[in-house]
Amino acid sequence: MEMNTAIAALTALGHATRLSVFRELVKAGPAGRMAGDLGAAIGGIPGATLSFHLKELVHAGLIRGEQRGRFVCYQADFAAMNGLIGYLTENCCADSSLDGCGVNDCRS
Repeated sequence: MEMNTAIAALTALGHATRLSVFRELVKAGPAGRMAGDLGAAIGGIPGATLSFHLKELVHAGLIRGEQRGRFVCYQADFAAMNGLIGYLTENCCADSSLDGCGVNDCRS
């Protein structure tokens, strides 16, 4: 992952509503959730507001939408999520003289 891609993803997740939406989609798994269900799940935010936040997450490459008739089903992009996590941890404890931090066996 490139730095600009990581910045876009982190910027998108830096808003409480977008982070809540993304977490709901991760919880939903590959099947995703319909836009209306997402709005209800995160506190009944207005459709236009939800649409704005979904657009930002799509633009950041963290989610994708699939048209299903008149409705859109959104899914988390798990490869993008794992790529971001990998980017953030790829050099974990690289400059440490210790055995690592103990998280995910970073230096084992």
